[in-house]
Amino acid sequence: MNLGFFTMPIHPLEKDWRLSLKEDREAFLLADELGFSEAYVGEHVTDKAENITSCITFIATLIDATKRIKLGTGTINMPNNHPAATAANIAMLDHLLDGRFIFGISPGGLLSDAEVFGNLNANRNEMFVEAINQVLAIWAGEPPYNIEGKYWTISTERTQIPEIGQGAIVRPLQQPHPPIVVTVVEPGSSSAADAGARGWGIISANFLLPQWVRTHWDRYVEGAGDADPAGWRVAKTVFVAEDERTAREYAFGERSPYRFYYGQLGFKLIRAGRANIFKPDADMPDSEVTTDYMLDRLVIAGTPAQVVEQLLAFREEIGPFGMLVYCGVDWVDPRLARRSLELTATEVLPAINRELGEDS
Repeated sequence: MNLGFFTMPIHPLEKDWRLSLKEDREAFLLADELGFSEAYVGEHVTDKAENITSCITFIATLIDATKRIKLGTGTINMPNNHPAATAANIAMLDHLLDGRFIFGISPGGLLSDAEVFGNLNANRNEMFVEAINQVLAIWAGEPPYNIEGKYWTISTERTQIPEIGQGAIVRPLQQPHPPIVVTVVEPGSSSAADAGARGWGIISANFLLPQWVRTHWDRYVEGAGDADPAGWRVAKTVFVAEDERTAREYAFGERSPYRFYYGQLGFKLIRAGRANIFKPDADMPDSEVTTDYMLDRLVIAGTPAQVVEQLLAFREEIGPFGMLVYCGVDWVDPRLARRSLELTATEVLPAINRELGEDS
């Protein structure tokens, strides 16, 4: 099993934006130092808590500060961006990173972003498919492109000057394109099957019950046919501390950043009509999906040995997967936040791989 990192992030509204951005960067730098394989960052334009407005810009600040880790958009919300701009910006980022890049994409889930970009009432899944198809067509094609769609039309036919390079959009370094991954959230999501059919990877979200996470790989295989679960990335909310008391207080206490994370996220998703991802049964009332309920079922916390045991039980429930994606939260206590990442990399992951080696 390999380690990845992901952060939305979700920060307190009153926190100095400069400080939250600084700490978010520090988490990526530490992940690189600790040997994490991949790291992803989200983006939202209209959210003061999820306050990274451009994952491309954020990743650009890490290019020369990181050495080995692959950096990924987590995700580009495709309906909110013109496909030509996405194609050009991603291609440049891939070159700047010398190919250490993964292209994470989604339709976007924040309704206020959809409203501000004018697609609140549109079929955003349809827009998502058209947008990624057009990006790939740009990279595979030649100027003047002449790509026509329902939502965007892309052409430089009237203005191209081939002899000086005008009218051409650059291709990415990785050919035919960087690896593409899709975040999968909904139980039995059709997007997992679609990703499998197209040879893309998936990241199963950290905020749904294990019984629903398990459905993602089943659907992926439906689309892909024969697929190796070593390529399945599964996100999980994890906190590791030297002692159990510290772990439980930081993960579940009143000032816990994990409590804040699920309080914010749960409120948004339930209000958006997506409480189903937290429920084992559709008949369960929304009122029973409390923050304590989510913390109890979705957060793994404890000493290294306790976390190893819980993660192995989680793997037993959902099936084999190749990458554990550690989910970042606000750094209420930077020392504890850093130590959790360190213990995950230096004690938890090696112990899990020893156990898996004994089982195989």
